[in-house]
Amino acid sequence: MKVLLCPQSSGGFLYPATAAALELHRRGHDVTLFAAGAAGRAAAAAGIAVLPAHPPAAPHAFDVSRWFRDGESQFRAVCDAARALRPDVVVTSALCPGALLAAEYLDLPAVVLGLACHLWPYADPGPGGDGGGAGSDAEDRGWRLAETLRHHRALRARLDLGLPEPADPARQLLGQAFLLRGHPDLERPDAVLPRGVRHVGPLWWEPSAEFDAPAPGGAEQDEPVRDWSVRDASGRDAAPLTDDALADHLDRVGKPLVYVHLGRTFGGESLWPWIDAAFTGSGHQAVVELARTDARAPAPGSDVVTVRRPRMGDLLARAEAVAGNGTSAPVLGALVHGLPLLLRPNGGEQRLLAAACRRAGVAAQLPEPRADGDALGPAIDDSRLRAAAGALGAALAQAKSATAAAQVIEEAAR
Repeated sequence: MKVLLCPQSSGGFLYPATAAALELHRRGHDVTLFAAGAAGRAAAAAGIAVLPAHPPAAPHAFDVSRWFRDGESQFRAVCDAARALRPDVVVTSALCPGALLAAEYLDLPAVVLGLACHLWPYADPGPGGDGGGAGSDAEDRGWRLAETLRHHRALRARLDLGLPEPADPARQLLGQAFLLRGHPDLERPDAVLPRGVRHVGPLWWEPSAEFDAPAPGGAEQDEPVRDWSVRDASGRDAAPLTDDALADHLDRVGKPLVYVHLGRTFGGESLWPWIDAAFTGSGHQAVVELARTDARAPAPGSDVVTVRRPRMGDLLARAEAVAGNGTSAPVLGALVHGLPLLLRPNGGEQRLLAAACRRAGVAAQLPEPRADGDALGPAIDDSRLRAAAGALGAALAQAKSATAAAQVIEEAAR
């Protein structure tokens, strides 16, 4: 079986796709992956054919921040690769309209790797799930589906491929199968997922440190330039830290660690005022992953370092909790490591996923800083929160998600 994987290029999308690619390769299939950076190097080292996710002719084709702007270049990139490779199935990410349309145009089955929970309307929302007005769960899901369909229809019109309009446009977004990376406990109680949507588990994978830098003389998989420095509270950029140097820094500070992962604000409130207050003169220190947010120096005197790193697992292994806006990668990372979550969502998937985590008992609202500097302790030490996170994390760890995803992809290609 030939498989073409076309995920978005950021780690939250690329890493789970790489987990699936590695399992498919292990099972003897011919696998090609659009990838960049450390993930691309790791996949290539494992024997997977890697296509650059940021080719000079279409540098934003798989850039999630431009998912509704660069559908044409994504469509062309996937069509060109598929015509050359003749795959039996295309695997892509949520928010990849160009790849989905390419699969339809070439009459290929598509499997979509989703996020941690279902974000669109349920087939049956369960008791109380279809009520409420503005701002309700049902209204949020309906709005999200309508906006996604609007962008898909616009791309379809711009490309003018002569394809018939789908009888059920919402169903078209799901591909032949739509794989959620969370757990049923993160869905609304008694809700029924649409046909073809199923949970496979986290597809948790990260590249090891050996793949952080290109091999000498090797061709780099074009990746947006990142600032890998650690910025201390003085506002100065320190020399770039190795993993060992960062670990030594955390050991020297000696306080329990909270891992903070920043998501986009979507015009909402930044977490930085909370970070500056919560980790200045308190009993905890923080590593703040800037991800796709702007660089920012912590407050003077705070126990905070900011980073942009290709992995979080090593920090999660030594953390006591995870704080953030509520995006899939850090939420699933926290749960896989049995850690409680402290969340303040803004837009995107954040509101629905944060609400799902609170319903499941694995997350609390981000605590407000207190004058005595002990805002985090009571939340982190909540025994019920920690027990629920541990239990859900154990269930996710037992999911054998890469195997489950590979089996679905194999079925789709038949």
